[in-house]
Amino acid sequence: MEDKNVHLDALQDIKQMMERSSRFISLSGLSGIGAGVCALVGAFCAQKIMRIDGFFDYQWIFFEEGSSVGRPLMVLGVAIFFAALAVAFLFTYLRSRKTATPIWGTTSRRLMWNTMIPLLVGGIVTFRFFELGLGGLIAPSCLLFYGLALINGSKYTLSEIRWLGFSELALGLINLWYIGYGLLFWTIGFGVLHILYGAIMWWKYEKK
Repeated sequence: MEDKNVHLDALQDIKQMMERSSRFISLSGLSGIGAGVCALVGAFCAQKIMRIDGFFDYQWIFFEEGSSVGRPLMVLGVAIFFAALAVAFLFTYLRSRKTATPIWGTTSRRLMWNTMIPLLVGGIVTFRFFELGLGGLIAPSCLLFYGLALINGSKYTLSEIRWLGFSELALGLINLWYIGYGLLFWTIGFGVLHILYGAIMWWKYEKK
């Protein structure tokens, strides 16, 4: 009986080693929470720029080139993206040191490329919508391409990332039928869902 338990423990260790070698498991739940907080701050700032009290705004559905609203919102969006990226990297780096897992390797490179390609294409599409004055399509396109990026990269990291990606896709698709509420869907997708996901990941993998 003891020999059987020893073999089971050995198999469990081998399984964990294989998972470590094939998946990037240093993603921290705090990274998701931090990114979500950045998104909520960005949504608050966007409301001030758009001069609205709620989440619906007609002037942002279509706008003229050089609009006083469009360009500041694009700058804000880029700033929030890099702020969230920096926060996510910081907490992921701290967790990788704590778990003695290299943050840069074959798996992390694959994860980066598989997420960056959909994000890059999405950025180009979003910028084109901005040039055409189609502001109402910017939020859903961001959610859709971000969801595709998460799903595409999920095979190289924690499986829960896939479900976050599906949630972002669902929000983006629904937003296509509620164009005027882009800020609301953007807030839920990049703010609330990130915080919820981060809290679940922290509770599941890092609390102990």
